[in-house]
Amino acid sequence: MGQIVGRSSKFTLLSLVVLLILGTILAGCSSSGSGDQEFRFTLASEPPSLDPALMTDAQSSIVASGLFEGLMRLNSAGEPENAIATDYKVSDDGKTYTFDLRKDAEWSNGDKVTAHDFVYSWQRALAPETAADYAYMLYYLENGQEYNAGEITDPNQVGVKALDDYTLEAKLYTPAPYFVSLVAHYTYFPVHKATVEAKPDWAAEAATMVTNGPFLLSEWAHEDKLVLKKNPDYFNEDKVSFETVTITLVNDENTVYNLFETDEIDWIGAQAGSVVTDLTKKLVSEGKAEIKTIASVYYYLFNTQKAPFDNAKIRKAFAMAVDRQAIIDNVTQANQTPAFGLVPPSIAGMDGKSYREIYPDTKFFEENLDEAKKLLAEGLKESGLSAVPEMTLLYNTNEAHKKIAEAIADMWRTNLNVEVKLANQEWGTFLESRKAGQFDVARSGWGADFNHAINFTYDLIHPASGNNDGKYNNPKVGELLDASLLATDEKDRLEKIAEAEKIAFADDMGALPIYYYTTVIMVKDGFKDVVSDYAGHLDWAFGSKE
Repeated sequence: MGQIVGRSSKFTLLSLVVLLILGTILAGCSSSGSGDQEFRFTLASEPPSLDPALMTDAQSSIVASGLFEGLMRLNSAGEPENAIATDYKVSDDGKTYTFDLRKDAEWSNGDKVTAHDFVYSWQRALAPETAADYAYMLYYLENGQEYNAGEITDPNQVGVKALDDYTLEAKLYTPAPYFVSLVAHYTYFPVHKATVEAKPDWAAEAATMVTNGPFLLSEWAHEDKLVLKKNPDYFNEDKVSFETVTITLVNDENTVYNLFETDEIDWIGAQAGSVVTDLTKKLVSEGKAEIKTIASVYYYLFNTQKAPFDNAKIRKAFAMAVDRQAIIDNVTQANQTPAFGLVPPSIAGMDGKSYREIYPDTKFFEENLDEAKKLLAEGLKESGLSAVPEMTLLYNTNEAHKKIAEAIADMWRTNLNVEVKLANQEWGTFLESRKAGQFDVARSGWGADFNHAINFTYDLIHPASGNNDGKYNNPKVGELLDASLLATDEKDRLEKIAEAEKIAFADDMGALPIYYYTTVIMVKDGFKDVVSDYAGHLDWAFGSKE
């Protein structure tokens, strides 16, 4: 999923994903039995990009899930299913995947979708000049990281090759049993080479987009709405019921709720709009809303490259001074679980147990005000500071994020005698500010891209990850996560991941975990197969209305 905007997300997951305070709502209106079905929902903000190589957030991926089709598609349970691929084989050593592609898939301009499109797209995502934040998702490919780093300059040395028009070979540098799920991620989506090369900003307007998914982008009124229409040439056209999908851009939760109540949208939740937190308990008790546990985490980033948060003791003090359960009980009110690490309880582990059952986060640190005050004093002394410098807590515009930020700022004021300014920015600007390190503390959320703990550890605390916006850097953590990728035994892999996560929080407090998301869902009667997926993203492309 990735970044979660406003869920309480991505799910950034959000959002965060994290996370359910994003803003996306799907809807469907048509008379029963009509062939002109519509689904309507909201997003909290403009998708920053609809170019698969450049997307990083849940808002964009929700739209892209209707516009593009990769080799595989994850169902709502997070299980991979065939899409452009009709079959695949894995070599005995687990390093070579051979995908058979369907021959009836077309681009929206009528060109055939071929294995060459995937080769071009994966090489493009890794090319240094593309500057793709998610390029590391393709580091599993042989020489992928080296090509992205500029250490080799020939893209044909990357481990992806078209054996013929409809057979794609992917060579990995190490076995990755979840690779077949990974190729469902949007960074692995194909793009149309001639379109991309003809216009660098091809994905910024509806008129210039060439796509291959179940829907076509017919209208993009920036900062207002996006309208998608059923793709009549989609290979699985019979599976698509919605003729029109209308996505309205609304970041105010009260407005979203009013739109739902006046039958102008059909869905709230899972990164597509948020239920007003003050109404959550009432709506759930009345059976009008449902709470679902999802694989997302809500957390704050420390700018570890800037005082005072370049000091681990100060970071620990701020984390220990937050009462997570109070935030859940009094602010978010949706049965979230306090988080002391990054990997959500619903992420799989092994032998039928979740990762958190095997490696609980409860021993990483405790909420302890006396210890927090002691560590803050020690950290300030180590840093040569008499007090915490003026600092700002940055969040993306959303009422729920605002309330959480106000509550945490008040805790820091009361418990640590630290004054914190609050600042909010629109989603796209907010992501740019975080990426540029223009913050002291910033909101973040992350939803699962695939069902494995590596997706929450490598992505968020590895020193080389493009999503490590706090620039947390412990070489030992990087070494353990790198070694986990090379592990041939799953128990060994998970133990290395768990050790890395423990160091990041028990020793370094590389970020400030707050809670593991739930998502609150409201949907109009009659809709089928429109759901929140396991990661907390709206799964809508193959829904219908009775």
